[in-house]
Amino acid sequence: MLRSIDPATGRELATFPELDQAGIESAIERAWSARHAWRDAGVEVRASILRSVAGVLRADRQRYAALLTSEMGKPIAEAEAEVEKCAWTAAWIADNAARLLADEPSESTASESYVRFQPLGVVLAVMPWNFPFWQAFRAGLPALAAGNVMMLKHSSNVPQCALAIEEVFREAGVPEGVFQTLMIGPGPVEGIVSDRRVAGVTLTGSEAAGSLVAAAAGKALKKSVLELGGSDPFIVLRDADLATAATVACRARNQNNGQSCIAAKRFIVEEAVADDFGDRLAKAVGALKIGNPMDRGNQVGPLARADLVDELERQVTESVRLGAQTLTGGSRLDGGGYYFEPTVLANVRPGMPAYHEETFGPVAAVIRVEDAEDALRVANDTDFGLGSAIWTADVERAKKLAERVEAGLVFINGMVASDARLPFGGVKRSGYGRELGSYGLKEFVNIQTVWVGPAKT
Repeated sequence: MLRSIDPATGRELATFPELDQAGIESAIERAWSARHAWRDAGVEVRASILRSVAGVLRADRQRYAALLTSEMGKPIAEAEAEVEKCAWTAAWIADNAARLLADEPSESTASESYVRFQPLGVVLAVMPWNFPFWQAFRAGLPALAAGNVMMLKHSSNVPQCALAIEEVFREAGVPEGVFQTLMIGPGPVEGIVSDRRVAGVTLTGSEAAGSLVAAAAGKALKKSVLELGGSDPFIVLRDADLATAATVACRARNQNNGQSCIAAKRFIVEEAVADDFGDRLAKAVGALKIGNPMDRGNQVGPLARADLVDELERQVTESVRLGAQTLTGGSRLDGGGYYFEPTVLANVRPGMPAYHEETFGPVAAVIRVEDAEDALRVANDTDFGLGSAIWTADVERAKKLAERVEAGLVFINGMVASDARLPFGGVKRSGYGRELGSYGLKEFVNIQTVWVGPAKT
């Protein structure tokens, strides 16, 4: 049984039965049967339907946003922005898919030769709860535009969002079987990946889940894309605009209640300005209003599940025991719901959980370093490599430093964010493959070479 629980109160909202094996088989067969018609419809027809997806999302934005907030606890204004981002991305992909997927002429020994991009077929998307709409649309829109069909296995704690996403595609005119939500837990995933009718799998989630899905895909010789965790460095050099950097740092750490893989997590600051930056950040974080996410006056809501509060409390408590200093926050909040105070920890050092582990909640770790070289060393001293930021007045210097940052994204004097026009993804234990941009659009395609004779003489 899949359970929807309001994290602001801990109350159960709804329950849904899981698909049995017969239901899973029927869904796979529907996807398999739909794949050729969707492929052969052509990119312009598919683009037209994606424009309709944008319209459906915008027409009912407030209802969908309220669903996001009630099921995973994000502030309502952020939920509305998430729905709009999905709509904007659908429209952008619709406007650009034909150009990005066009055949590419290439010189060779042939009279004519070119590269074309054919869809692989049925793609399984295993998606997380922290951005219930955005993550699913971020994976689904490019795959559908390229001519694939998709089955969504969403996180078990956002079943209402999962059904709503299928509803959006259905109302937009996506044909039967082209996009389906599978109401299942994690158990059946390996079997679905190994099914001969499934061509590939994309997962956004934890390292543990990614390892299992990657192993299943590898065993079955299937294409996989993984977007996993991050422990994103936010480097502040001594010549940075500290007021702006601290303001952005507060938002970068606490957006989505701190539950974002690309949220800034380790604030790596040159010694000369570390105290000043830490004080500014603590002041900004301490002023955040936390409470009912449906109240527009609140900027931080609850964590999505009770176990996430327990884990965050362990990381903070252990780090403080080992010598970290609490500048603000540091505790769970009593009462109903799954709340943890927005927190800033200073003097974070190697050996502490806040230094090495991904903190998936509103906890910022400030780490002092001697200079830019030391900052780079600390930034790369992690198993993750997703997002990163560099703050300095010297942009040319920052560009040179960016070449040495081990991360899929480097933002200079700005907050890390995903953008439909740019590729998104990581390295090391943050995963592999890319979503969005031209590269993301071509992840689940056969890059086919066509050689037309006679050969040149």
